[in-house]
Amino acid sequence: MQREIVFFALSITIVLSACDIESDYTGVEHDQAYLHQSMQALTDVIVHDIFSPPVASRIYAYPSIAAYEVMASGNQNLKSLVGQLHDLDSLPLPQTGKVYSLPLAAVYAFLETGKALIFSETQIQEFETELLKRMKAEGIPESIYERSLDYGKQVSDHILAWADRDLYKETRTFPKYRISQEKDKWQPTPPDYMDGIEPHWRKIRPFVIDSPNQFIPLPPTEFSTDTNSQFYKEAIVVYDAIAHGTHETIEVAKFWDCNPFVSQHRGHVMIATKKITPGGHWIGITAQSCRLMNVDFEHAAEAYTRVSIALADAFISCWDEKYRSNLVRPETYINKYIDPDWKPTLQTPPFPEHTSGHSVISAAAGEILTDLFGDNFSYTDSVELEFGLPVRSFNSFEEAYREAAISRLYGGIHYMPAIEYGVDQGKMVGAFIIENLVTAKN
Repeated sequence: MQREIVFFALSITIVLSACDIESDYTGVEHDQAYLHQSMQALTDVIVHDIFSPPVASRIYAYPSIAAYEVMASGNQNLKSLVGQLHDLDSLPLPQTGKVYSLPLAAVYAFLETGKALIFSETQIQEFETELLKRMKAEGIPESIYERSLDYGKQVSDHILAWADRDLYKETRTFPKYRISQEKDKWQPTPPDYMDGIEPHWRKIRPFVIDSPNQFIPLPPTEFSTDTNSQFYKEAIVVYDAIAHGTHETIEVAKFWDCNPFVSQHRGHVMIATKKITPGGHWIGITAQSCRLMNVDFEHAAEAYTRVSIALADAFISCWDEKYRSNLVRPETYINKYIDPDWKPTLQTPPFPEHTSGHSVISAAAGEILTDLFGDNFSYTDSVELEFGLPVRSFNSFEEAYREAAISRLYGGIHYMPAIEYGVDQGKMVGAFIIENLVTAKN
């Protein structure tokens, strides 16, 4: 059921009891910008550290939940996620009779949680130090400042202990993907012929969906090399999309590429280009939407949390199918059976074909944002500006996620069934989260 975010002004500090001698404190500005800046800092490190799209989705989810739980602890309009997310038990609560700056505690919980999930901890630490200095300069008394940081750290520690039980660390030791020699199975693709990424991601604990295989999509078309077969015809559609590509289709493909590591080979030299992940692109859209609607801090935290959870569960669902069907990519098939010199516009990512990851996660995130902001939400997407791409404008989130999906055909990296069934799969994940994850009490 669609609902609109309720926008309202909230007191900067949460007064839990009138008996606190500092209960008249009204210092730090309750500004959503602090949270957006923190999220951008996390995105910058994810790009720098070159995390794969599934891993990046996990990195976005836990810090977002930590910040949200801090805000929910002192807000009668936000519902805690305890009991709603798998295995998340009771979190620490603020002390009764004490005053806190919950925005300060929330960004600290966010950054402390994020810092534990990435490689470049120093980069996050430097940002954190500067941000906390700016927030304190708003006039937070020392006792409230220290108490708020302590509470944020308690929540972060609890969230990180919960994260440690999602099997991520265990999957780091599992065997690598074993390449099959069967004609219809995925093979590593040029130019780097990398191993399959995250073949065990289906084992990661979901956040809201019941299981990784709850939303199994329709299977891919039966493999065939017969020129009259449906599979061959689908490969020709991909082939023609590149052969007859237009300036517009190429622009769409590049805009939604979101490949975190694109390599270019010049002789014996390999040059890598780092980009935002697909999930990171939708986190950026979430930030732009919150700014456009001028939502307050706690509803920005709510939006990030709902979107990041949808992204994480959508990746788990998608990767469950990818390594079940384990289908060969268009580039491999076309080079072998149609044209050995054919190349896609985009670099083929190193994992199986079906379903399209961008289609699944974009539809899931887009459905969540539609639920939050409405069906006809017009916005201009400038997320890719820092990566040298122009802005694109959309009349709705659905228009955006359908363009993201078809971009995979325009880029030459997916057959149409992976795109169409992927959108359906993502919409089911999004709908389930909308129905089962309650964040607003009213």
